[in-house]
Amino acid sequence: MKKKYNVAIVGATGAVGQTMLQILEERNFPVNNILPLASSRSNGNVIKFCGKEVKVQEASPSSFSGIDIALFSAGKSVSTELAPEAVKHGAVVIDNSNAFRLDNEVPLVVPEVNPEDLRGHKGIIANPNCSTIQMVVVLKPIHDVAKVKRVVVSTYQAVSGTGLEAIEELKTQSKAILEGEKAIKNEVYPYQIAFNTLPHIDVFDDTGYSLEEWKMVHETRKILDDTIAVTATTVRVPVMNCHSEAVNVETYEKISVEKVREILAKAPGVKVEDAPKELKYPMPIYVSGKDDVYVGRIREDFSIDCGLNLWIVGDNLRKGAALNAVQIAETMIKDNLI
Repeated sequence: MKKKYNVAIVGATGAVGQTMLQILEERNFPVNNILPLASSRSNGNVIKFCGKEVKVQEASPSSFSGIDIALFSAGKSVSTELAPEAVKHGAVVIDNSNAFRLDNEVPLVVPEVNPEDLRGHKGIIANPNCSTIQMVVVLKPIHDVAKVKRVVVSTYQAVSGTGLEAIEELKTQSKAILEGEKAIKNEVYPYQIAFNTLPHIDVFDDTGYSLEEWKMVHETRKILDDTIAVTATTVRVPVMNCHSEAVNVETYEKISVEKVREILAKAPGVKVEDAPKELKYPMPIYVSGKDDVYVGRIREDFSIDCGLNLWIVGDNLRKGAALNAVQIAETMIKDNLI
């Protein structure tokens, strides 16, 4: 096992890439050299890492010579092209796109849930979808005790999940509306996002479901248990950061609300904030910037024999993307898998 590692960040100038750099620094990840990579538009830009200025380079197949760990956050097309090249150069790739998530040869991992799947990897590890990550972190302890049968989830997803341009569009639109402008421009989303909700994340297929919804279905089953029935509705909301989810869970065995609170309070990566009479419940404005996934509004679903309702909030840039990728790398180092 090496003491320090050469780490490349592909998509270093994007929202997730910037957060990856921040988290590596915060967690004192054993970085020997950092290599920020991006498109040709960002070539030559300077980023700061651990107090030093580092130039961004254009990502290419030859970029990965001497790299031990490559964290990808640049989208499916870039990952499809460059991740295999990074592996050929000897790097372990942890990819944040959906290019490899459902590939049977590629582990899809949330370290608090299925770290054992990292063993036997073939060079690429997939980072799950942001909404899936925060949901399965909470479902895993419940599944271990009462076995989850079915999940119905509705998401309320922040614009940071789309990237920096979406954040700026929400700011610009909000300012324009509040100043009384009538012509509101939208470029990132098909409709105005400020003061609006869009039941539309990613492309729709012939079933009427969106790709984002199918991600939650298939990824939850691959990570947690392929017998679980999952259905999802994903919605974009005018929130800067943090995804929220209303999750209805049906279990095979009856489990009390008190027991759920008890097991979740002990679960890794989970914080219980559940005192509704005191108006204490998770909200994006308090969870943004936090590493844990927060859960509240824990209550019984009285319409079925073994049902629960949960309200889950997580920082989609941190645990939903960058942090989970770094935690995968940390787990692999600890288990001598790199």
